[in-house]
Amino acid sequence: MTHMLTLAVTGGYPWIFTAVYVVGFIAAVTIGSIAWYNSKRPPGWEDKQRPDVVPKVDADTPSSGDQSS
Repeated sequence: MTHMLTLAVTGGYPWIFTAVYVVGFIAAVTIGSIAWYNSKRPPGWEDKQRPDVVPKVDADTPSSGDQSS
């Protein structure tokens, strides 16, 4: 109880919350970048090359879970 009161009074913030936010931000930027690079290019970017680190996602081929019998 005293520890919780100390955090409330001193304004201490556990480092794990900051780590979760940082990891989440990095994940969001990474996933968003992959999605953007695999989407249709905006005007002026049509001839730009995809970076080697971005995987090619082919939306035309159905995955094994999408097949109906």
